[in-house]
Amino acid sequence: MQKLALSQSLQQRLSPQQIQFIKLLQIPTAELNQRIEEELEINPALEEGMELQERSQDDDIYGETSGSSDDEYNNDFNEYDSLDTYNLNELNVKEYINQDEYSGYKMASDGWGEEEKDTMPVIAMDSLAESLLQQLGFLRLNERETQIGHQLIGSIEDDGYLRRPIRSICNDLAFGQNVYCSEDEVISILKKIQKFEPAGIGARDLQECLILQLEKNRNSLENNIALTILEDHFEEFTKKHFDKIQRKLNIEDETLKKALSLITRLNPKPGNMGSSENNVAYLMADFIVSSVNGKLEIVLNSKNAPQLRVSRSFSEMLDTYDKSDKQNRHIKETVSFVKQKLDAAKWFIDAIKQRQQTLLKTMEAIVVYQQEFFNEGDENKLKPMILKDIAERIDMDISTVSRVANSKSVQTDFGIYPLKYFFSEGIATDNGEEASSREVKNILKELIESEPKHSPLSDDKLEKLLKKRGYNIARRTVAKYREQLAIPVARLRKEM
Repeated sequence: MQKLALSQSLQQRLSPQQIQFIKLLQIPTAELNQRIEEELEINPALEEGMELQERSQDDDIYGETSGSSDDEYNNDFNEYDSLDTYNLNELNVKEYINQDEYSGYKMASDGWGEEEKDTMPVIAMDSLAESLLQQLGFLRLNERETQIGHQLIGSIEDDGYLRRPIRSICNDLAFGQNVYCSEDEVISILKKIQKFEPAGIGARDLQECLILQLEKNRNSLENNIALTILEDHFEEFTKKHFDKIQRKLNIEDETLKKALSLITRLNPKPGNMGSSENNVAYLMADFIVSSVNGKLEIVLNSKNAPQLRVSRSFSEMLDTYDKSDKQNRHIKETVSFVKQKLDAAKWFIDAIKQRQQTLLKTMEAIVVYQQEFFNEGDENKLKPMILKDIAERIDMDISTVSRVANSKSVQTDFGIYPLKYFFSEGIATDNGEEASSREVKNILKELIESEPKHSPLSDDKLEKLLKKRGYNIARRTVAKYREQLAIPVARLRKEM
């Protein structure tokens, strides 16, 4: 028998405003402008520019009379319609509702402006797939072979490798294009594609990629020896067992060095060359910290503080509709629409301001904590600092500090650093103090750079050297820091 019962429960849920703030807080400066442009396009109640009250305060600061504020207000809104000639009571509600709210908005000119006529056109570059398809067109292939070639090129990944099994490509052709072929047919077309530019394209693994590049030039002795090493002794080469290779090939040290040098100059990712998708990413600093007369000053990037305001025309429109007949269904819908857009604009402006305050508050705490570094620029002066340390100082949650530190950067007198750079663990020293893991990593890097190349230092030896300098560190921690620095093990660092 079923019973009905009532129960009360307390749940925490984020409001839409909090979700909006969280999303704005975690995006970097480079993406903030795009996010604001999107909001400006979807919300006509939001405008660029400072509020009238802020503007009058600025005028007073610069010595201008406040009596001209009414004239300035009318001039500011001339771009919409003069309030003297724009009678809101005569607005046709049906036409307002039915019109496309995006028409004309942010689209003052669809053609070239005067300032754009003299700009330099951007050169369009072919993508990797387009380049390969163009080269495929130069081959005298029948329709069936062309379909196989298209399928192979479409399966090549961005770095230039074909990792999809040949059997799977045959199945794709059978089920997708009704082309039944054997693996030998597909491999035959693949061999032709592997002769395309860039060299090494269409390889199924690193070994084949390097061999394809060397096969372009078989004229020199070193090239032939390098080919032999890759074809017959690839495992010894990857493990850097050069002495074994030298004994098996019976060659001199100098010849082996030239062959190895030839291999190391090859490109392991041929697909990255000439690709239009590999755009250069420019780091835009979110903060600027500089020393002025011995005092550190923190400035928020101006792109983090855009001037936004609520449209005065929309506010006036809402007041007009409130005084009209509220029983009319169309007027009800319009009032609801206008109010929704006004509320969304206010929420967005508040979220942007809250973002600015949180960013500055967090950065100020980091600068105070790491003041020695920001004064001198010495990485060894960095103190151990975790997210919890900053969260406690600014009385915020650790997740908030994490969102600020993620993908944000600061420009200092010594270069641009990501905020994550200043967070590190602490390592105990013989003096009873704690050293930053960043400091330990720098010393570890120096030790490896100064090691003898023919006999690199193992993790055990590195551990002992660090302990001699006063850092109590375990071998597994040495291995972890070495991997974080992208430094291979001693065996792979060995050179001839």
